[in-house]
Order: sequence, then structure tokens, then C-alpha cells
Amino acid sequence: MLFDSHMHTCFSTDSKMKMDEAVARGRELDIGITITEHMDIAYPEPMSFIFDVEKYFADYNTFRSDKVLLGIEIGMRSDCLEENCKLVEKYPFDYVIGSVHVIDNIDIYAAEFYHERDKKDVYEQYFKTMKQCVTCYDSIHSLGHIDYIARYARFKDPEVYYHEFKDYIDEVLLIVAQKGKALEINTRRLVTKEAVEIIMPIYKRFYEVGGRLVTIGSDAHHVKDIGRGLDVGFEIAERSKLDVVYFKDGKPQYQK
Repeated sequence: MLFDSHMHTCFSTDSKMKMDEAVARGRELDIGITITEHMDIAYPEPMSFIFDVEKYFADYNTFRSDKVLLGIEIGMRSDCLEENCKLVEKYPFDYVIGSVHVIDNIDIYAAEFYHERDKKDVYEQYFKTMKQCVTCYDSIHSLGHIDYIARYARFKDPEVYYHEFKDYIDEVLLIVAQKGKALEINTRRLVTKEAVEIIMPIYKRFYEVGGRLVTIGSDAHHVKDIGRGLDVGFEIAERSKLDVVYFKDGKPQYQK
């Protein structure tokens, strides 16, 4: 069974997709889906990017099956570690993605995060923060979209080039590998061959430092994007010698 392991429905602040639409699309594509709603505790805009977990399970448990799994994407921050960990331990999530969305209480999406700063300074801080988070967050299953910052950075060329930030990226990859966690292949940006080639060295290096598992997710916020790029994700995994998994009941399930 092929799985799209990252998508957001209307429990996420930035998505209006309905659960029944997502389930129907998964059935149409003959793939499994994992819902991973955003939970960024202490997000700088009050009541944004958090959701009622009790209601989430109450509403969605009837959809749950071998092909429809329920997860969460937590915004990793060192000041929210205890609260995030308690949340993950309390509820029966199939899959937990750990992502870095907010640094110094500023969303990476915001223009102010880049104001009067150069790319080297910003990206080094991004990976230093990511290292800090993956070091202390033991309850995640996968590190989400390592290249997330390239979506929104206010630079002429926002791409994450491994050779430019090798030392910082290596530290992150080594910790993820040593903990036996997966590294997500987030296909949202992988729409060109150039984008694939730019990110390839990161996944190859992950294997070299001992990493073995990857998850693949479209990061869909709209029905039309579910399943997008799964083939590209498998190509990256194959070229990097990494095993593709999805998580059910917190356990890796191997995909072929």
C-alpha cells in the first residue's frame, strides 16, 4: 500500500479540505492517507495553528482504517517541549511529524524574519534551531520538510544547497539517524527536476550518516494535491538507498 503521509484538513488553520473529500480522493487514487493537522503551541497569533484534539479524534475515528490514519504535525520549539510531549503521549496518533515553523516567536513565513538579514545568517539559525529541536524531541517519528524555509525565504535564490550549509545540515541528519527517526521527503516543492537535484544530496548524506527511513508526503491542503509527487519521492528514496515507510500505531510500515 502506498501512503501519502502528510496532509491537512479543516482542523488545520490553513486548510478548508473536508475529511470525506480526502478519504474519497485517497480511494480514487488507490493510496493510503495520513491526516497530520497542524499543532503549533504558543503560535505568535493567538488561536491559530492549534486544534481541539478531542474533537479531532471524535470526528475522525469513524474514518480510521488500514488506509486512513490519524496523525499530527507539531511545531517543535524548545520552550514548548513539555507541552508537546504530553500531548503526543496522551493521544493515539498513528504518526507524529516534528517540524520547525517558528523561530524566536516569528513564523518563518513572515517577512520580518528576513528583514535586514542575509541568507547565510538566516539559514544557519534555521538549522541550528532544528538541531536543538531534534535533539530534545524524542517522541516524533519523522523530521518534517527539512527544506521548509525555502518556501518562504525573501531571497533571490531561496534554495537550500547542501554544500553551502553542510556542517549544519550534517548535525541535524546525524541526530535524526542516531535516534532511528525518519526524514520526510516533502514533495510540495519538488515539481521540477532541478528542485529534485538540489535536494538529493541531503537524502544521500542522510544514508551516509546512518539514516535508513523516509516518509513521503504531499503536504496537501487541497484535494487536488493529495498524492502529488509520490513517484518523485520514491525516486529520491531509491537513489538514496533509503526505505520508504508510513507509520501506523506509531510503528513503521514498509512501502514498496
